[in-house]
Amino acid sequence: MKTVLCFGDSNTWGYDPVGTATSPFQVRHAPNVRWTGVLAADLGTGFRVVEEGQNGRTTTHEDPTAWASRNGRTYLPACLESHKPIDLVILMLGTNDLKSMFGVAPGEIATCAGILVKMILHSDAGPGAKAPKVLLACPPAIGDLSNVPEIAAKLVGARDKSLKLPAYYHAIAKQLGVEYINTQEIVVPSPVDGIHLDGREHLALGRAMAVQVKRMLA
Repeated sequence: MKTVLCFGDSNTWGYDPVGTATSPFQVRHAPNVRWTGVLAADLGTGFRVVEEGQNGRTTTHEDPTAWASRNGRTYLPACLESHKPIDLVILMLGTNDLKSMFGVAPGEIATCAGILVKMILHSDAGPGAKAPKVLLACPPAIGDLSNVPEIAAKLVGARDKSLKLPAYYHAIAKQLGVEYINTQEIVVPSPVDGIHLDGREHLALGRAMAVQVKRMLA
């Protein structure tokens, strides 16, 4: 049994932009709709896919407005220890780093993602107490935020910055010797909120991830 850990934010958690828009609380896509569920179905027996998505999670930054820690670096060691042995970690973070409060440039966001990659590569969370393999995913681009002005106010200039992430993420993956996938070539955010993925995009992302995972763990 091979274990794939998916470590990400709300798009890994499965945030449903359409359902949430008409609800007083955040709504989640059904397990089989989420890209992690699609990945699990495509991989089939012999694989265990672990969902580790958290709304608002950043790479290495602490959000002072959140009631619980959103810092990926703080939680990652315990997460790796909890789920080991892990054959592969899919890391998809960086969207929340675009918030104006952090004031982080695209290249710095990729560097912070690289810190998490290094933590995984220096861990003993893989089979035989070695390090797991890593698939670094550049997060989706930010879309039109005009329907969510309260969110747009927190993400000033975020779309332009998000479009610069792929080049930096690719460079970090190459530097650290890990696999890379650019989700901006695969999915687009929902027009409802410009950030989260609808069911069709989750399907596309899950299938694309499955192709790469099968190749990496063949």
